[in-house]
Amino acid sequence: MTLTTVLVLASGTYALRLAGPLLRDRLHLPERVERIMSHAATALLAALVATAALTADGGFSGWARPLGVAVGALAAWRRLPFVAVVVLAASTTALLRLVGIP
Repeated sequence: MTLTTVLVLASGTYALRLAGPLLRDRLHLPERVERIMSHAATALLAALVATAALTADGGFSGWARPLGVAVGALAAWRRLPFVAVVVLAASTTALLRLVGIP
């Protein structure tokens, strides 16, 4: 990739990120639409997590990864520090794989 391409893409990304705060007061959406957009963002994030946790190489990832994600989600729900959430999720997955659960 050339330097020009990188600079053009970086400028476009910066412009799109800057447009949100600058144009926020110019666009007024109905409350119902804002609520739907909020729910859509939550659903999209949940779908991304589910896809990443349950699939690997086009198939089921095995039980260790989803159980690790579940432990991490439980730790996050209990408001543990982020480092603890990551360590618990990774440790759970690693221990399950160590005992032979794929």
